[in-house]
Amino acid sequence: MAGRTAPFAGFEWMIAWRYLRARRAEGGVSVMTWISLIGITLAVFALIATLAVRAGFRAEFVDTILGANAHVTVYTTGEVRANGYLDRNIRDYEEQAAKLEAVPGVTRVAPLVRAQVMANMRQSNAGVEVYGIAPENLATIPRIADPETAQGDLDRFADGIAIGSGVARELGVSLGDQIKLISPNGVKTAFGTSPRVNAYEVTYIFTAGRYDIDRTRVYLPLEEAQVFFNFEGAVTELEVMVDNPDRVDDYVGPILQAAGDSALIWTWRDASSGFLSALDIEDNVMFVIMSVLVLIAAMNIVSGLIMLVKNKGRDIGILRTMGLTEGSVLRIFFICGAFTGLIGTALGVILGCLFALYADQIFGLVNWMSGGNAWDPSVRGIYFLPAELRLSDVLSAVALSLGLSFVVTIFPARRAARMNPVEALRYE
Repeated sequence: MAGRTAPFAGFEWMIAWRYLRARRAEGGVSVMTWISLIGITLAVFALIATLAVRAGFRAEFVDTILGANAHVTVYTTGEVRANGYLDRNIRDYEEQAAKLEAVPGVTRVAPLVRAQVMANMRQSNAGVEVYGIAPENLATIPRIADPETAQGDLDRFADGIAIGSGVARELGVSLGDQIKLISPNGVKTAFGTSPRVNAYEVTYIFTAGRYDIDRTRVYLPLEEAQVFFNFEGAVTELEVMVDNPDRVDDYVGPILQAAGDSALIWTWRDASSGFLSALDIEDNVMFVIMSVLVLIAAMNIVSGLIMLVKNKGRDIGILRTMGLTEGSVLRIFFICGAFTGLIGTALGVILGCLFALYADQIFGLVNWMSGGNAWDPSVRGIYFLPAELRLSDVLSAVALSLGLSFVVTIFPARRAARMNPVEALRYE
């Protein structure tokens, strides 16, 4: 008794390969097979490109937050004064900062005076948010103290004011110009409070990478901000930086305990929870939509294989009469369909990876061809299209494409395997 051949034997691969490379007139690969190959290639490319841009958006957004904002902000519930005024300023901020710096994992604590004012330069005005901060603390903020994107000398910050590039553009100022800050809560007189107007030299212009930060943020030396806003000997909040901001929730308890019973905290996740949740929802929806596109492209394999089985009915009958088992026939046509999915997936991965690696150049070309109007940072918040290629995203795209391609191939392959050889040869 002859031994049974092993699955996916050499002759099965040989027959499948002959069917794939046969000419159309010989009943070989149909137009539908080429369509399915191109469809899978484009679907996998779109999936990888989407996942890369999605990952890039999240990474850029989080990096901007962590590079220009506090990881944890400490406030106080306040104290009601005799006149009924709720005083929420922190007066023992140096002592509080020392306690917070002793918390394991805390890398820096910076007292801040934070308020909103009007900035003026000649006939131009802009609403800005002032951050009063010590020069040595400002120098530790990565996205602000970046000499590659900034203009001016950060060492001269104590002599003037640091403004965002968007503020500078809005007011039309450059280094060395004098801008005015106008606060409605200014000088107290016998007739009430009159606005306070001070002029400061622009000594530093930064670009944090987010339009809303660059367009509204201004830094003043802490002591000058305390005088300007009538906060002598007090600050409005404490900016806390930790060594692992991704696990910021682990620091909440120790920081609260060190700050005292009257402390309130606000983490960077709390401040951006709405946007982060929207990104998560968008990620899931986009993955589902792209997966449907891959499924549609894979379904074209079914059409191509059904046409191939129909054209090869006589061959199937002859092979069966020669002794091929149903399993061998099934594997032959499975190889035909799976090979199409494999080649399409490989081409899609190559195109998707190239797009992710050169997304900035591709976007620059598109932006140039559209006259520079393809990207509005005032709407999108960042200045470019980010893309981050991750191995996990590529592997998930490959697994999805190959899995769907292999699954949909089984149906027409089983149909070919179950074909009755007598019926296949009846009219031959």
